[in-house]
Amino acid sequence: MRLVIARCSVDYIGRLTAHLPMAPRLVLIKADGSVSIHADDRAFKPLNWMNPPCKLKEDGETWTVTHGKTGEKLVLTMAEILHDSSHELGVDPGLIKDGVEAHLQELLAEHITTLGAGYSLIRREYMTAIGPVDILCRDGVGATVAVEIKRRGEIDGVEQLTRYLELLNRDPLLTPVRGVFAAQEIKPQARVLAADRGIDCVTLDYAALRGIEPENPTLF
Repeated sequence: MRLVIARCSVDYIGRLTAHLPMAPRLVLIKADGSVSIHADDRAFKPLNWMNPPCKLKEDGETWTVTHGKTGEKLVLTMAEILHDSSHELGVDPGLIKDGVEAHLQELLAEHITTLGAGYSLIRREYMTAIGPVDILCRDGVGATVAVEIKRRGEIDGVEQLTRYLELLNRDPLLTPVRGVFAAQEIKPQARVLAADRGIDCVTLDYAALRGIEPENPTLF
């Protein structure tokens, strides 16, 4: 992984155009080829990014990141590089989920129609550049749905799903993608934020999904 802190401006050229004016930023260049630009006041959400496959070309003050399939570009104009270092992180062991969360994911994937009639599973742990989506599926009319599963649903889980949706909706093979936030318990603040983001909330009954209550084997 390469970490570059620089005063730079950033221009996105693709299906639309976007401009970030000159300012100090962190440029994160990962081993998988992805490039993301971060500010110091946006937590861990990047200001802009390019998913692999993409290629970085450094030509003096101008750095150009080009997507290998779409031709989209990020053009970084470097006024001053304050830090530039590379680090070998090795193979990551992956996220170890809470046992209940992991089992909920397994059960919901196995009985995906508990989310609604006609639902079908695409994949569990659908990988994105920022981590795996718990479940990717299609609803009864064939639209793509991303499901984030928590034991206790709080605001950070909604934020996590929002980031996944932003990435997934850039994929022309999947878009439009809507979100479902599923948990055994969902905090009121998380419900309000989810509604504001257009994300559906579903309360999961773990015992029912395990089949302990056969007359109501799915969701509460």
